[in-house]
Amino acid sequence: MTDRLESREKVTGTARYAFEYPVENAAYAAAVQASVAKGRIESVDAEAALKLPGVLAVLSCENAPELSDTSDGELALFQSRTVSYRGQFVAAVVAETLETAREAARLLRVEYTEEAPDVRLVADHKGLYKPDKVNPVFPADTEQGEPDEAFANSAVRVDAVYTTPAEHNNPMEPHATIAQWNADGSLTLHDSNQGASTVQSMIAKVLGLDPSQVRVVSPHVGGGFGSKGTPRPNVVLAAMAARAAGRPVKFAVPRQQMFATTGYRTPTVQRVRLGAGEDGRLNAIIHEAAEQTSTVKEFAEQTATPTRMMYQAPHRRTAHRVVALDVPTPSWMRAPGETPGMYALETAMDELAVAAGVDPVELRVRNDTDRDPESGLPFSSRNLVACLREGAERFGWAARDPRPGARREGRKLVGMGVASSTYPAYQRPNRALARAEPDGTFTVRIAAADIGTGARTALALIAAETLKEDLGNVRVEIGDSSFPRASVAGGSGGTAGWGTAVVRACEALLGELDGEVPPEGIEASADTGEELKGREEYARHAFGAQFAEVEVDADTGEVRVRRMLGVFAAGRIINPTTARSQFIGGMTMGIGMALMEQSVMDREFGDYLNRDLAQYHVPACADVRDIDAVWVEESDPHLNPMGAKGIGEIGIVGAAAAVGNAVHHATGVRFRDLPLTPARILQEL
Repeated sequence: MTDRLESREKVTGTARYAFEYPVENAAYAAAVQASVAKGRIESVDAEAALKLPGVLAVLSCENAPELSDTSDGELALFQSRTVSYRGQFVAAVVAETLETAREAARLLRVEYTEEAPDVRLVADHKGLYKPDKVNPVFPADTEQGEPDEAFANSAVRVDAVYTTPAEHNNPMEPHATIAQWNADGSLTLHDSNQGASTVQSMIAKVLGLDPSQVRVVSPHVGGGFGSKGTPRPNVVLAAMAARAAGRPVKFAVPRQQMFATTGYRTPTVQRVRLGAGEDGRLNAIIHEAAEQTSTVKEFAEQTATPTRMMYQAPHRRTAHRVVALDVPTPSWMRAPGETPGMYALETAMDELAVAAGVDPVELRVRNDTDRDPESGLPFSSRNLVACLREGAERFGWAARDPRPGARREGRKLVGMGVASSTYPAYQRPNRALARAEPDGTFTVRIAAADIGTGARTALALIAAETLKEDLGNVRVEIGDSSFPRASVAGGSGGTAGWGTAVVRACEALLGELDGEVPPEGIEASADTGEELKGREEYARHAFGAQFAEVEVDADTGEVRVRRMLGVFAAGRIINPTTARSQFIGGMTMGIGMALMEQSVMDREFGDYLNRDLAQYHVPACADVRDIDAVWVEESDPHLNPMGAKGIGEIGIVGAAAAVGNAVHHATGVRFRDLPLTPARILQEL
């Protein structure tokens, strides 16, 4: 049990985040957002803004420098007069102070030719199409057997549509960048991101620079939840503004502007059909998802992909359809695809359990499989049943009255629900450097990112174990693109990918050591690219089970989660302290998804109405009364040197379904549309 190595720096305020780095002669930028949802910029009147004392520059489509690569439309700032969505950055002001920049931005006058926008996702939208792939490279559709015929002939059937709303990433630290052009033409970026190497390569391409000319520094990051996985417009804006002003520029995206410019989870409309025998064993699984992207660039979320490997059934089909609307581009948000997809699947499984008269835990156990049903690959390890059994025992599931609506305490209806969870055990190529210092200590460098997950501590533990040294003798340096290249902190692949590179670098260093360390030190490096190419083929996934007990106020429709338990099988747990924190964080976010999180689109103006944390509600401490996470021991030799699977995302997967299933058990009413707000509940009660 190890506390975070940087905990003292964080609680004392000495840990510097992107916007906090001291830079001499810094100026400040403020962005101007489009006030129409679709149209064309006819003119930009900057006269009043430029007259304001302290204003250094104004950037827009009328004077911005040409970018070298505009293939990512969200990063192609001020390169076109086209307005693709309301809130799109259409201009920026640079000034001596932040207050001056914001006031000048208010004075800027942008004239538009406006068109009627299309901003609403519906299941029968005429613009729905089949994408070439879904994130990251999965086929959009898969099919085996005769799913329609098998479903029609099944003794027990569920055919239902489930919807999830748009949801926005709201990391505590906003997207922020300090851009500084150096005398040699290179660019230094202090930036809040989930991968310094990725930002370096992408920004270099956009600006027409060699990657070696861009240095990205981000040792501390205040959350991301996927929204900082790739650079957002703030990075390009800061770099352009710094060049225009001839001095360093600081730019932090205000919370209200983040709702249009830094990504969000697409809303979904999902139809799930499950066909089973009278014993609840599945014959057919059909999962079809409709979702949205933007006209700027395509992002197709992999909503139905977990259904491809979760339960056995000889006849199966999954499909994704996407429509390009006049909205911001959706992107990654904690466990993209798995989170909304498993909500639909696990709610449908609960409906099947009720229809077949089978206990919901037992139904999932009966449909377990030791091979990926579609690829045929064996699982490297799969302990879903162990999670379900352990969770049921710990949660007191056996005492649950199976009858919906049977338990009432005064005006409170009480129920229990369960859902399975899963997430792929990804691992990507990485590089690392390990160095022995003459004072007997060791330094490990890798361009990894710690976004609040405890990654720095986990890597130090891995290095210390490999070197057979005390943790206090090992220093891990991360968050700098000048260090060996690393993959992003995303896809729950950080510890697995970075950790493997750290192990190999430390092993190589041990091979170099022979007696005393010379005054200049000794170092060794590793690149895991070839190692990953030679891995055996297995289906690699983490699994879990979520249990929830809720109370529903029959008079107000208010839902409270009394207690929640997650049991996970995620390989070896490197640091129990930070691991439990990650599991509980994901589960808490799942409670928010179930009960309150939704981004409300104004259909007339094409804008999200609730653009701050006063209106976009997330769980507070009072909303999480009793929550716990545990794990089963799991040894998997087919993963990596540590035997670890990712844990950052599986906690949210299945959590909303467990809460929703508990609400059904409490009320006897099946709710299929999230979030389960009091108004929605009360209408049915």
